[in-house]
Amino acid sequence: MMKNLDENFDAILITGPTASGKSALALRLAVERDGVVINADSMQVYDTLRVLTARPSEDEMEGVPHLLYGHVPASSLHSTGEWLRDISAVLADLRGQGRFPVIVGGTGLYFKALTGGLSDMPAIPDTIREPMRARLIEEGAAILYAELVRRDPVMADMLQPGDGQRIVRALEVLEA
Repeated sequence: MMKNLDENFDAILITGPTASGKSALALRLAVERDGVVINADSMQVYDTLRVLTARPSEDEMEGVPHLLYGHVPASSLHSTGEWLRDISAVLADLRGQGRFPVIVGGTGLYFKALTGGLSDMPAIPDTIREPMRARLIEEGAAILYAELVRRDPVMADMLQPGDGQRIVRALEVLEA
């Protein structure tokens, strides 16, 4: 069941690690059901990361529509919230067309957002985001984690000290 979407709208969700056969299974199921394959991998949304992310080749994608693959410039950031808005629009269109969605990828947060929604989070302005990302590169995750421990020990306790991306996100939210 997908949050904020009609509960009677069926879809197949396939998740797992890279190179585990998800794409082949998704393609087979989409063919069987006159369906569409929809990307749920946070790296495969980017236009220039095909080889690095094991994104299906043009030949593999032939014959069945594949959506939300390579539609974001690599120079842009694309949040889970943005992906959720993208897929919500795609699913609404597919429902109107009577097409069956097969959603496939390895980004667990995408599936969690799709099935359970997202918490309301403040928009993070670039004036906060960019310096915080630069600090991660310059100072490292351990220093930022120590700051998070001081500022929000409850959140820090839920994160790993080396998880720079999530630590930065938590600090960005505190700043916003």
